[in-house]
Amino acid sequence: MSDLFNLHGRTALVTGANTGLGQAIAVALAEAGADIVAAGRSAADDTADRVRALGRRCLFLQADFGSTAPLQAVADAAIAFNGGIDILVNNAGTIRRADSLDVTEEDWDAVLNTNLRSVFFLSQALARHMAARGAGKIINVASLLSFQGGVRVPAYTASKSALAGMTRALANEWAALGINVNAIAPGYFETNNTTALREDAGRSAAILARIPAGRWGRPDDLAGIAVFLASRASDYVHGALMPVDGGWLAR
Repeated sequence: MSDLFNLHGRTALVTGANTGLGQAIAVALAEAGADIVAAGRSAADDTADRVRALGRRCLFLQADFGSTAPLQAVADAAIAFNGGIDILVNNAGTIRRADSLDVTEEDWDAVLNTNLRSVFFLSQALARHMAARGAGKIINVASLLSFQGGVRVPAYTASKSALAGMTRALANEWAALGINVNAIAPGYFETNNTTALREDAGRSAAILARIPAGRWGRPDDLAGIAVFLASRASDYVHGALMPVDGGWLAR
């Protein structure tokens, strides 16, 4: 059974891996045996240290996913690192909070460009490579707001709802090429993106009251699902959107 989850000899590109959920996913994949390419705007020194401490290789590529301009270069450098990319984790994302009456076109575009446009075109670039090899795993990081509307985050909700649909659409096309496309939908996690919510006593209490598990998620709560979707254990899983939410959606 352990062989099903073994990632030795594989290489994963994880975007937004410098901290939070991306870092936890990168480290989990390294623990399972994968080498890591971490890509994002901010240096991922801590992530690289953790990956290398596990005996795995790590490369950092600086890139701003608010634009599609660097995507092909990121894909090419990631492939060149170990001669191929087996796993792509589209984790990089952004959020802008404002009443819907006050959202600007600039804010809308910034969120949709990072959370959706760049995800598609980076996936496309790596899928061409994976298709030529006959295998690959693409894991998108969606959200509870792929299912629900949220409050004061219309662009984020639109991007994550569209990401869920795009995950299914790409799975329909690429499954026959040997590529699995799936998504993880994290619930309320302790990350930089939720600092304002956690510091708002009223909002935090209301959120916790809705979570059957009774706590906010920790980044390492994503380790198991990430390794599953990256490994042979999920070879017949296509187009799935898997909540990791402490039971929020079941409530």
